Amino acid sequence: MRSLALLALSSTAALAAAFAPGSLLQPSISSRSNTRPSARKSTILDEPTFTSEDAKRQVGNDAFLNQNLMARAENGPGIKNKESLSIGIVGAGLAGMIAAMDLADAGHKVEIFEVRPFVGGKVSSWKDKNGNHIEMGLHVFFGCYYNLFGIMKRTGGFDKNLRIKEHVHTFVNEGGKLGALDFRFPIGAPVAGLQAFARTEQLDLEDKFHNAVRLGTSPIVRALIDFDGGMDMVRELDDISFTEWFTYWGGKRGSLDRMWDAIAYALGFLDCDSISARCMLTIFMLFAIRTEASVLRMLDGSPQSGLHDPILKYLEDRNVKIHLKTPVRDVVHDLDAETGLPTRVRGLKVGPKEEFREFDVVVAATDVPGIKKLLPETFRKYEFFDKIYNLDTVPIATVQVRFDGWVTEMQDEARMMDVSGDQSDGRAAGIDNLLYSVDTEFSCFADLALTSPGEYYKPGEGSLIQAVFDERAYSRSNDQLVEDCIKQLHNIFPSSRKLNCTWSSVVKLGQALYREKPGQDKFRPKQATPIPNFFMAGSYTYQDYLDSMEGATRSGLMVADEIIARADGPKGLKAQAQQVKVA
Repeated sequence: MRSLALLALSSTAALAAAFAPGSLLQPSISSRSNTRPSARKSTILDEPTFTSEDAKRQVGNDAFLNQNLMARAENGPGIKNKESLSIGIVGAGLAGMIAAMDLADAGHKVEIFEVRPFVGGKVSSWKDKNGNHIEMGLHVFFGCYYNLFGIMKRTGGFDKNLRIKEHVHTFVNEGGKLGALDFRFPIGAPVAGLQAFARTEQLDLEDKFHNAVRLGTSPIVRALIDFDGGMDMVRELDDISFTEWFTYWGGKRGSLDRMWDAIAYALGFLDCDSISARCMLTIFMLFAIRTEASVLRMLDGSPQSGLHDPILKYLEDRNVKIHLKTPVRDVVHDLDAETGLPTRVRGLKVGPKEEFREFDVVVAATDVPGIKKLLPETFRKYEFFDKIYNLDTVPIATVQVRFDGWVTEMQDEARMMDVSGDQSDGRAAGIDNLLYSVDTEFSCFADLALTSPGEYYKPGEGSLIQAVFDERAYSRSNDQLVEDCIKQLHNIFPSSRKLNCTWSSVVKLGQALYREKPGQDKFRPKQATPIPNFFMAGSYTYQDYLDSMEGATRSGLMVADEIIARADGPKGLKAQAQQVKVA
């Protein structure tokens, strides 16, 4: 109770400071964003604005708290265009598939082209030759994923395919010592969060005090009373790292090393020294305002079965064509005779024979490396496209290791060793939740046989640990990564040394999320572009969420809204396409 009182006192004393001018709260640190080479100087500086009112509702401070967005995603666009467009979408990740859902419902003819043999993008999963489900990463659903939850309700997957977890974020430390942010409390946010930080075993009393001082003087406190004011302050912190912000006025290294680094790695695969303060504080802001924001859910099985298959069924029912293993080789476009600027996209060259496919509208629903490969060089004459090349990415390696017992069970050795009988549906021993660690090179991990048993539990076998390594370990061989993963698991779960690894898998993604380092937010493009019939989607495009499943969902809905809003009328996208054909 003493630590809870200490935290409350510190936060209350600092409340007035949270409303002080920004210069008192933020260090005077120059931006570390990259400067564009003069040779790449923009020809046109203006960016397109949002046309759709629905797209506008997805951005800005109100969008963070707008639970009505779930209903919008669940119900669809609610509009049937008078004119039907032929639309080609490059990429069958979440953004591309969700854009296709809305566009098909609005009456358009949609085709999707995907280079891989499966859908899902960064949320992909597939089976190996022995029937093991392989994933590209560890996917967790935060309670504030309003748009994605709406999509899952629309496709019938929300209630049956997601498993809600205890409202606890657990840290597993060397020697099996546990720490936690336990949000379970009779009173919701922000009180539940205050007591969670006050009671956590992850920090000592001194670090808790300094942690309270820094968070108490943060935009988060202001947002409890003035959300717009607090969120505006957060947006202004994109040019400094979380460490720079945290240590400027009260935060200590101990808190960063023992707690915040693990959270930063889980969010963006970067440590606090490298990740943008805006990125971290955006998430904490949501946790402070909305009780459900920090509640975690995980799929009951693989992303393919629990998330993608219902979307694919929805698209197939609406005659959306999906072409797998079909790379897009070129974006065919017209140029202005005088300026050399691209004026209109004609279509796409696809497949090994570079077959030309004509479309009224093209949507590039890719990730950062994908859009850099797709864009023709002439597009970079627009600053809008050229600035995308300032965005960087981070590499990750997803390691799966199966054991002949239950790794996260540390209290009962007999239960840890017991794999007999039916232990499906989460009945096995261990910790049924996402886990964090600051004493491993994988900051977040889970036992999928326990958390997502639908397709990951196997009778007669034990844990399937899925751990995501970041760039600290990415360059190692697959065998070395598996060895290191097992060794580090033994370090934090000492009793697991009695278990044997029976199977393993490594999937490397050299360019995963875009790098949430300081100064990057201004390089993210909007969904509508200077080329009237060329649009973009993907979690790196402009929306207020991070490079996440919710971010991808938002971008897919936003790009569909923009196309639907521009489709009809004498100057609409269909009229433009018809004029070009006549000419």
